[in-house]
Amino acid sequence: MKQSTLLLLMAFFVHACQTNSPSDSSSNEYNIIPLPVSLKAKPGKFNITPDTKIVIATKDEGLQLAADYLNGIFGTKMTIEEGDPGKDAISFLLDPSIENEEGYELNIDPFEISIKSKTGAGAFYAVQTLWQLSDARAVSCAEIKDAPRYPYRGMHLDVGRHFFPVDFIKKYIDLLAMHKFNTFHWHLTEDQGWRLEIKKYPKLQEVAACRNETLIGHYNDQPHKFDGKKYCGYYTQEEAKEVVKYAAERFITVIPEIEMPGHAMAAIAAYPELGCTGQQIEPAKIWGVHEDVFCPNEATFEFLENVLTEVLAIFPSKYIHIGGDECPKVQWEKSAFCQNIIKKEGLKDEHGLQSYFIQRMEKFLNAKGRRIIGWDEILEGGLAPDATVMSWRGTEGGIAAAQQGHDVIMTPTSHCYFDYYQSDSPDEPLAIGGYLPLEKVYNYEPTPSELTTEEARHVLGTQGNVWTEYMKTPDYVEYMVFPRASALSEIAWSPRESKNYDDFISRLAPHLKRLKEKGVNAANKIYDVKTSVLSGDGQGIRVNLSPKMDGFDLRYSLDGNDPTATSPVFSEAVAIEKSGIFKATSFEGNEAVSSPVQLVFNLHKATGKKITLTEVPAEKYSGNGPGSVINGVAGSNERYGGAEWLGFEGKNFEALIDLGTPASFSKISTRFFNGKGQWIYPPKNVSVAVSDDGENFTEKGKANVKDGEGKIIESQIDLGETTARYIKVSVENYGVIPAGAQGAGHKSWLFVDELRVE
Repeated sequence: MKQSTLLLLMAFFVHACQTNSPSDSSSNEYNIIPLPVSLKAKPGKFNITPDTKIVIATKDEGLQLAADYLNGIFGTKMTIEEGDPGKDAISFLLDPSIENEEGYELNIDPFEISIKSKTGAGAFYAVQTLWQLSDARAVSCAEIKDAPRYPYRGMHLDVGRHFFPVDFIKKYIDLLAMHKFNTFHWHLTEDQGWRLEIKKYPKLQEVAACRNETLIGHYNDQPHKFDGKKYCGYYTQEEAKEVVKYAAERFITVIPEIEMPGHAMAAIAAYPELGCTGQQIEPAKIWGVHEDVFCPNEATFEFLENVLTEVLAIFPSKYIHIGGDECPKVQWEKSAFCQNIIKKEGLKDEHGLQSYFIQRMEKFLNAKGRRIIGWDEILEGGLAPDATVMSWRGTEGGIAAAQQGHDVIMTPTSHCYFDYYQSDSPDEPLAIGGYLPLEKVYNYEPTPSELTTEEARHVLGTQGNVWTEYMKTPDYVEYMVFPRASALSEIAWSPRESKNYDDFISRLAPHLKRLKEKGVNAANKIYDVKTSVLSGDGQGIRVNLSPKMDGFDLRYSLDGNDPTATSPVFSEAVAIEKSGIFKATSFEGNEAVSSPVQLVFNLHKATGKKITLTEVPAEKYSGNGPGSVINGVAGSNERYGGAEWLGFEGKNFEALIDLGTPASFSKISTRFFNGKGQWIYPPKNVSVAVSDDGENFTEKGKANVKDGEGKIIESQIDLGETTARYIKVSVENYGVIPAGAQGAGHKSWLFVDELRVE
């Protein structure tokens, strides 16, 4: 045998001895997020050594960026050269036959790694996959073909409420790149602070970038308290350009948002002539929606055009986000100037005036070669001709825009707002409210089924939103965003048919380790037990537990004590037959790997009975179904979007409870969430009627609901001694939110919890 052949075989043996041959892509060696379109596992590993070279077959700036990034990831300064690929090399090659602009093919053998892509972006994403396949400098062999499902894959960050330094913005961008997001939506202006230097208007730095103090606690806490500390911060234009360049090197487009015509208090504080009252105000120190908005006069349009001229010089993005959301019309209604414009321009009302405002700004930006994106309120009064809609108040706005032939980015609060609580744990940091666990994010489908194939092409993609009213530090942001953004990345990138939450969780465990190694304060919730209380079908109360993961047991107790390694293992729904405390914990062997989750049951005469609702609750606030309101578990005082609350937008609530047989009772109590900062109001009144046959009802009591400052409003109706089989509980929605309040003019939300029958 020739010596060269012997050396070759010996080298192959060294590589092959490290082989761990997985049977599929979910093996521990192939924990890639987002999941590739196809992955064929192969034996062996490629070892990156000081002798490993990076070879660029075609001179290209994008390939050079990907190669440079690869060098930085592995911490070994490999030689980068042009030429043909060879052994012990990582080669980059442009391949025009690859259809998707961001697609790539990655082939890893023990002696060579080959990356083919249509563009530098595809090569960059291949590098991200390569890094996730590595352990130190050993890369598991595989053959991967991959491309994104959607062209727009975005993450947002609000720096108006709380300001974050450039170093963190860069770290945030790196984390987006790691997950193959390609858009960073930078929310730069707000009522509480203007965060971008505009040289023509120095008061935006001197006045608008500072607020005198900041709210302590939650907006719904009454009375409001403040910290008494001035809060300032803005990015210089050079810093913003630095961020744009940094993102571009990671194939991420930065889309700036300059809010208009609402959320403009900080700018008006600096230049009062931009408002409708002309009065001197200060940047907002509380959150929510404020009545001071830009007045649609020539001074305002000149100001915004000058501002955007400087913005365009910093941000080369195709799109500029102009906000358009939550614009109160109170000052426009009172302004003779605004009313004159409505009459002069033949507009229908103040919504038409907002459309007029947006369309003027769109014409300016279109003339500069740019396009606008706006929140779905820009649909009101008529959509600007070339606008892209960001649908946040559900999917309706996105559906309407797509059906009109406009491009859409789906980002509904129900699945994409990472300022919501992510678990039921009482240890969770303060959040705006709502409830958005990891599994719900992962189960999101951005393309609405209501759209035709042609209309669905207008759905460009999806985006996660990070509003920072309660996120004061970078660590806080990271905790709220990851790993929920990891789940969204897979929704945006991977094929719809490949979605599998159990598989995702198995890949997420090592992915969280990678995030921790990068210094990310990610929330580790994957082992937390999720409870689901089944009720309302007449079959009693049962508790389901999830997730079921290989190697882990879900153990529970019914006596209020924390589960131990000897507690029962969950296998099927657990019946609850008496009041008490149910607890559950995830175990790996004999060791608890999650904190106990608990449910406090206070059973009453309606628990476990059959219930039907006249009105269907909003999909995103449907709890565990109608039975959520008679399962004996009180909903959280903070998480109105949790499993126990049913939410109705502008609708009344009517429930019919079937006790099965006639029973005696004397009072019915109800609970309602009170969160006016989130447009959630207690109802006007509650009434109770009873029946023996389910058809003929007699009203037994009615009570007006007293408003209050607490987060929970309770109402009780004393019926006297009553016997009946059927009980009808009717609740009248508050109605339209009054002027001067958050969400004025919109339909109020009604959130209903436990209906106790005693």
